[in-house]
Amino acid sequence: MSQNPIAADPRAVRSREALQRALLELLETTPLDRITIRDICARSGIGYTTFFRHHPSRESLLDDVAAEEIGRLVGLTLPVMDAKSALAGCVALFGYVDARRAVWATLLNGGAAGALRSEFLRLALSVAASRAPPGTWRHAEVSTRLIVGGTIEVLSWWLKLEEPMPIKEAAKILATLVIKPVVKGTPGAEASTAAVKRAQPAATKAKTQRKRRPTR
Repeated sequence: MSQNPIAADPRAVRSREALQRALLELLETTPLDRITIRDICARSGIGYTTFFRHHPSRESLLDDVAAEEIGRLVGLTLPVMDAKSALAGCVALFGYVDARRAVWATLLNGGAAGALRSEFLRLALSVAASRAPPGTWRHAEVSTRLIVGGTIEVLSWWLKLEEPMPIKEAAKILATLVIKPVVKGTPGAEASTAAVKRAQPAATKAKTQRKRRPTR
């Protein structure tokens, strides 16, 4: 399959990243429906005409941002499927969303929420399928659906609260009500957890081993 020449062009990549950054920055202070394409171009330094070489609309740019954000959140969601470290994983997940609170509030509670949820589940199921021990896929599929659905609902609820709830408190709710009950009832959970740990980067493992090595 031939590579898209526009996507491979370093200048196009820089423009795409600049547009994404601009939208994220604008979302920190302005609702999506009040952000114009000219606002995005002014913030990014990208020409108005150039914008349309990358996206036909503002919503298309939001979809582009969402795809990357979902990929990162999926990477944080799968490791929490371990009852022993569920709380720590949930704290990391909520911390990530909190650092990008404006964009996630738009993604989860805005007009693109349905599409985002479908894409989140699709990616999570794809990764889970590659990690499920033989003979456990049906349970792994249901578990993944429950965890992804529960995670999205709790995140969406948390972002809509009028009085902010501390990250650790919200993470405890997700871990206690969603993650632990599902994981504990899933056959092969221990094997799945081992697979997640084996997938950690070698550098992370080496760092952990160095910390455990006794000093002389």
